[in-house]
Amino acid sequence: MHPEQLRQVRHVALDMDGTIYSGGTLFKFTIPFLALLRELGIGYTFLTNNPSKNVADYLQHLQRMGIAASVDQLYTSTQATIEYLQGHLPEVRRLFVLGTPSMCRAFESAGYSLLPDDPNEEPDAVVVGFDLTLTYSRLCRAAWWIKQGKPYVGTNPDRVCPTDQPTVLVDCGAILAALETATGRAPQAVLGKPDVAMLRGILQRYNLAPQNLAMVGDRLYTDIVMAQRAGSVGVLVLTGETAEQEAADYSPKPELIVPSLAEFGGLLQAAHAQTAIR
Repeated sequence: MHPEQLRQVRHVALDMDGTIYSGGTLFKFTIPFLALLRELGIGYTFLTNNPSKNVADYLQHLQRMGIAASVDQLYTSTQATIEYLQGHLPEVRRLFVLGTPSMCRAFESAGYSLLPDDPNEEPDAVVVGFDLTLTYSRLCRAAWWIKQGKPYVGTNPDRVCPTDQPTVLVDCGAILAALETATGRAPQAVLGKPDVAMLRGILQRYNLAPQNLAMVGDRLYTDIVMAQRAGSVGVLVLTGETAEQEAADYSPKPELIVPSLAEFGGLLQAAHAQTAIR
């Protein structure tokens, strides 16, 4: 990637799990990278497809890791889903939700009524998220309402969630695949990355041209595809889901593939140093 392209970057959208941390482990280069961005005058926003925590809980999660962030520096797929419902299904007020208590609180705060697992409590729509508290009964109830023709949406397309534990965290995309197989119906929308709406707000908020924004993440099919659709700079880090060979074989390639944020920070610093020399 040419240094001139890096010099145009004025804001960085940062994926979280797999990019700045893995599960509960903060990468050692994250805090120095954020300090470097501030030194270079580059803004940053944390962007996550993981809806299992609401904004308040994410801010606390980051704080515990030593990262101070404000509400306007965080955007989640739960927020994107709420905005979609408000804009496309404004008549919907009663929801059957597959989601964590934290995610459910975000929908309740937005004015939605969340219904129990009861055939007599009919929802207006079904929302499917990355539900770490998922039970078979609720999965079946969601399938039932979907079979009855209720509109349904997913918060994010991720098939698995990165983790530092010896397990596979089945994510929203895999739950949606099970429901589609069981019901024969696809969701009418799947929010989160790679939906360019996740970046559009950042571009508008900071008055940025697409080339002024770098989207940094560990997934090709969400982070990088979204960057490419938005015309922004796609930076793939190899600290999460994507293996080096998979990245090498992918087409169209990201503008930049780096082992971690540390190397990306080094490239940004070098590009800005060249400007200073001039």
